[in-house]
Amino acid sequence: MVKWFTAILGYYLFRLPGAILGFLLGSFIDNLNSSGGGARTIFRDISRQQVSPADFELNLISLCSIVIKADGNVTQRELDYVRQYFVSTYGKEKANAIFRTFNEINKNREISAQRICTYLNQRTRYEVRLQLLHFLFSIAKADGSVSQFEIDKIREIAGYLRVALRDFESIKAMFIKSADNAYKILEIDKSATNEELKKAYRTMAKKYHPDRVNTQDEAIKKGAEEKFKQVQKAYEEIQAERGIG
Repeated sequence: MVKWFTAILGYYLFRLPGAILGFLLGSFIDNLNSSGGGARTIFRDISRQQVSPADFELNLISLCSIVIKADGNVTQRELDYVRQYFVSTYGKEKANAIFRTFNEINKNREISAQRICTYLNQRTRYEVRLQLLHFLFSIAKADGSVSQFEIDKIREIAGYLRVALRDFESIKAMFIKSADNAYKILEIDKSATNEELKKAYRTMAKKYHPDRVNTQDEAIKKGAEEKFKQVQKAYEEIQAERGIG
């Protein structure tokens, strides 16, 4: 427990008064950790402000709007996909409330991807921002294909979210099929050895594991599960191609 560590450290530095203060401080940290749940820690909470669910949902739908408008052709299928996804994820009543708030804000000011991403960077973990990109690609593909305009816009958003280019290309490969697609998802070259393949899979499986997201937002949770399945599928595809088990 943290309280015993801080008590010992306090005693080493300031003897008995330091031990008492250290114990009290450690107890405070332990209480915060136990009330936070799961993998959350006081150190993470101190270093990163948490975005409220309402704010996150509003920013999520705002980014959706930017991507949908990217090619200048807003299709009904894309709009239906967004609404259906929000309804299935949050429930009809909550989804309608999100859309109403979004429409009111959208009337009064222009949506800035950079401003939204700056806000999210300060309040979300990297793994959550990866899921955001996955969700935006799924929105773009709702009408059956992803246009170059939409790809460019999502790449721009990825830059604002400080997502590494290799991670962007990996997520992109999950939606846009091309040569050596499975290798792109695992972020390795086709010339990689079997040992390098296994190492890449372990790395990607750890990076994209749903437990790493640590969020209460259902849309992001679903995206994490889907992306994790894509990593597994890519690995199995290369295994079959190479005849390894």
